[in-house]
Amino acid sequence: MQFELTASMMCADYGHLEQEVKNLEEAGIDSFHIDIMDGRYVPNFAMSLNDMRYIASATAKPLDVHLMIEHPNNRIGIFLEHLRKGDTVYIHPEAEYHPSTTLQAIINAGMIPGIAVNPGTSVETVMEMLRIVKKVLVMSVNPGNAGQMFLPYVGKKITKLLSLKEDMDFELYWDGACSADKILEYAPRGVKGFVLGTTLLFGKTQPYGETLANIRELRF
Repeated sequence: MQFELTASMMCADYGHLEQEVKNLEEAGIDSFHIDIMDGRYVPNFAMSLNDMRYIASATAKPLDVHLMIEHPNNRIGIFLEHLRKGDTVYIHPEAEYHPSTTLQAIINAGMIPGIAVNPGTSVETVMEMLRIVKKVLVMSVNPGNAGQMFLPYVGKKITKLLSLKEDMDFELYWDGACSADKILEYAPRGVKGFVLGTTLLFGKTQPYGETLANIRELRF
């Protein structure tokens, strides 16, 4: 079964970031997930524009840029100019007055448009956005910090989104508390990719290559 694995780089070792990127590439990671937080939309600061720019220069793998910032349309240009065609940019619809304008800017720049859906955001409130985007990132935890517990009620939201994805032409991705049992359950149901953080990938004694190989060899 084919599914994508992306590394949540806010969990990486920043004392050896160049080596982290190289090790993850050699291990077979599919893409690099960049969480940018402004301390306003979420109560935390995470990666910066410079972190994103460095990782973009250090790898040919795609980047998934997750903008957890207020009014992303005001600053979308400074992110897009450092990305490559085919990279993904996710915004939170409720963080913008007119999210479709921001998504159109992402499309015009040749990037893949996406939205991130918080645990407390209903599918109904983002329905029109589903007709524009190519990727939907479902947050299974409240955004802003790594190492949180999975919120079980998000499972019903994923089921609803899976029922819509073919008709509206988007792919579904999982972000937060991603464990092996979640991949076993949701990859066969149609979730396309999974963001890996401290639950499965980072802060372990096992090399990244062994970890990713074990995930890809899960018995469905």
